[in-house]
Amino acid sequence: MVGEEEEEDEVAVPDCFRAYSETEKHWQARRAFLLRHLAADGTPAAARLDQLLALSMVWANHVFLGCSYSRDLLDKVMDMAEGITVEDSPRFTTRDELMRKYQR
Repeated sequence: MVGEEEEEDEVAVPDCFRAYSETEKHWQARRAFLLRHLAADGTPAAARLDQLLALSMVWANHVFLGCSYSRDLLDKVMDMAEGITVEDSPRFTTRDELMRKYQR
């Protein structure tokens, strides 16, 4: 029973960090990102937690909303998210891609 309680506590820790506007799909992906990088006891230092929450939002915004960030930041979050599978992620078209398509 103790093992089950510990597992429930570990799974419940990030739920308080879900954004009000996040869909279940977005939250589950970002939650996987958070769980991967939380300390074993689920309580990282406050500064590290703030940074981790910010990086998880950068990753989710890039994947689900198509937001762009600096190359260094995107490389970092994509490395951190390696192995997290997002099904049916949207495909975004850039302005340059649209211009090339319609100039032909």
